[in-house]
Amino acid sequence: MSADYLSDNYVEETRFGFWFLRSHTWQHHVLRVAINDLRNLFDTPLPADAVLLDAGCGQGKSFRYLKQVFAPARLMGVDADPQSLTLSAEEARRLGLDVELIGSDCASLKLPDASVDVLFCHQTFHHLVEQEHALAEFYRVLKPGGYLLFAESTEAYIDTWVIRWLFRHPMHVQKSAEQYLDMLRGQGFEFGPQNVSYPYLWWSRSKDFGLLERLGLRKPAPFGQREETLVNVVARKPVQGHAG
Repeated sequence: MSADYLSDNYVEETRFGFWFLRSHTWQHHVLRVAINDLRNLFDTPLPADAVLLDAGCGQGKSFRYLKQVFAPARLMGVDADPQSLTLSAEEARRLGLDVELIGSDCASLKLPDASVDVLFCHQTFHHLVEQEHALAEFYRVLKPGGYLLFAESTEAYIDTWVIRWLFRHPMHVQKSAEQYLDMLRGQGFEFGPQNVSYPYLWWSRSKDFGLLERLGLRKPAPFGQREETLVNVVARKPVQGHAG
């Protein structure tokens, strides 16, 4: 597969990171949980017969859950890494799913305007150097009234020694939960408090991975008294559109 779509905006993952993205922990404790949480953040009916794009599909481990939860009529995946796309194709064949795969940078999607009903962006955005351009592209390809399913780790999680040691990220673009929400609003996406969640999952607490809490030796810090490590949002492109 040609890699002519690769650019300086692509930050290659570490060997450990590439392995982790096909692990049971990633699939069961990260992907599955995030997709179920995003489904619960909808306050409107799911679009029927949707065109769903997985932006940053990686090795295709989300395909099974996206099909089960959202039942799209058409499922597409885009990624900038040729090896990941090869593994995504293998995963789709293994599952018996028809998935259209596109080699593309998220900041320059090879898709027409207003061609997608639901865009799933899970743990992809903090890898992107040109975040504003990518978000503008997400807005462009979504139909008016379309949904962005945005699930991200925040700077409070990414900028820790264990994550810096095991994974590779562009550190200068990392953001807090509120900064991500401001970015979505600035682009023109609409959402309310009922469309946002702040999961405080054990794996996102990189200092001790929630060990003391699981042992009953400490209570989790309540919302508003902690640095949020994750933010999930179901954001909608207005029906009337917005220039961004």
